[in-house]
Amino acid sequence: MTSVITGDIIGSRQQKTKDWVEDLKKILSPFGETPSQWEIYRGDEFQIEVKNPEEALLSAILIKARLKALKLDARMSIGIGDKTYNAEKISESNGSAFIHSGELFETLKKLKVTLAIRTGDAVFDEKINLMLQLALTFMDNWLAQPAEFVAMAIENPTLSQEELGQKIGINQAAVSRRQKRAQFDLIMNLDRYFRTQIKQIKVS
Repeated sequence: MTSVITGDIIGSRQQKTKDWVEDLKKILSPFGETPSQWEIYRGDEFQIEVKNPEEALLSAILIKARLKALKLDARMSIGIGDKTYNAEKISESNGSAFIHSGELFETLKKLKVTLAIRTGDAVFDEKINLMLQLALTFMDNWLAQPAEFVAMAIENPTLSQEELGQKIGINQAAVSRRQKRAQFDLIMNLDRYFRTQIKQIKVS
């Protein structure tokens, strides 16, 4: 079982490509080698394989937070399933994870959501996507500073508020305010729920 995130930068045509493409490469590079594990193609679209499906949701939230910190955003679909063909480029690999992610991605604009998940388990998919839609009511409106906090906190899960503040260059009270504004505790609860459920579902 694997997971695939397919995404594109929202409103990319209104901005100069050089302004965001290098930033996007920096955001995606920790996910491994390109083009085998992640790839930017057709100008503003990207695809990433997150080999542990339990990490898929938090990975997508991290990408969103990193982009929001740059005053950008992305539409992303997460597909969970198998990988039946392993190509040199991720965009040419195949399997149900890729099919779920690709088909779902094509519907995001129509659904008017910026993040959704498909596993093939209809009951789980309906439940998690409803939760995601609720979470997106604040995630889509993150300002740069709370978004930067979210990214830092996800990347440094063992650091205290004080230590995170030192990294960002703010005091602990300011960290606490950003954490509340970003609804970070709710996000971590959603991630925990997703991780426990994904172990139990049968993907198709």
